[in-house]
Amino acid sequence: MINFLNIEYFLAVAEELNITRAAKRLYISQQSLSNHISNMEKEFGVQLFNRTMPLTLTYAGRSLKTRAKQLLDLKDETYRELSDIKDFTTGQLSIGVSHTRGRFLLPAILPAYREKFPNIELNLVEGNSQELSSALIHGEIDLMVDLLPFKVENVESIPICEEEILLVVPDQILDLFFPGEQDEIKKRLEENPDILLLRDCPYLLIHKGNRVRTIADEIFEDAQLSPTILLETENIETVLALAAKGMGITFYPRMFVSGNTDNKDGVVRKTGLNYYSLNYSRSHGVLAFGCHRGRYLSQATKEFIRISKENI
Repeated sequence: MINFLNIEYFLAVAEELNITRAAKRLYISQQSLSNHISNMEKEFGVQLFNRTMPLTLTYAGRSLKTRAKQLLDLKDETYRELSDIKDFTTGQLSIGVSHTRGRFLLPAILPAYREKFPNIELNLVEGNSQELSSALIHGEIDLMVDLLPFKVENVESIPICEEEILLVVPDQILDLFFPGEQDEIKKRLEENPDILLLRDCPYLLIHKGNRVRTIADEIFEDAQLSPTILLETENIETVLALAAKGMGITFYPRMFVSGNTDNKDGVVRKTGLNYYSLNYSRSHGVLAFGCHRGRYLSQATKEFIRISKENI
């Protein structure tokens, strides 16, 4: 008889297309997994995989893969709905957030959420925009946090707050490229922050796939500027640290530097770094939750969204 366990085993093999990797992912032996697949093929009376190198799905296997995902999604939604019915005493919630953004957002949210719902198990998944979008679409997380727009289908957005991407210019770069004109350049950037003024300067950027990088590329495109990219990295904190050493100009979210200074605009003026608001529309955006459109939104998820809006 086919059950959810068999479906999960089949789907793991269908996704990995490798018995060894699928068995390792499921923490069972290769022989046991092969037996499960063979029993399913006997049950259905069709071959699900072509035993080739590499393993491939038959037409029947491809059809079952689609249905298997739907069945497991329905199972998960049913469990979540029944969990809500149990007076919201237990449950599970998976949140996807970027490595750095989580460090600034979660301390403002999680203590308040945990105090009210101590029995909800929280799981945090960190990654870049593309990784989180993929995890959301595949049901690996319940919510993701990122800047709008979400560039994937079937994702509904729930705005949280406004966000701004700042231009960060080190004093050392101004000294090197504008000797004797540093104060004048700073004044011009404050009055009219145009990156064309810095066209010859080097930039430090995070890798493509991160929303801040996408916004930076769109700003360059709007300005018709092909920048000199000195370095690319996955970590936005790394580029800021290197900018502080005078290696290049970078982009940094205002939210990440707010709340740690007495400045009226809430921006930390680190020694040797100058922060500027840009006059490009794409540098001003909205931070939002993303959830899978049409999928059941648990009470735990709804409450997390509500508490987040109250505390950010």
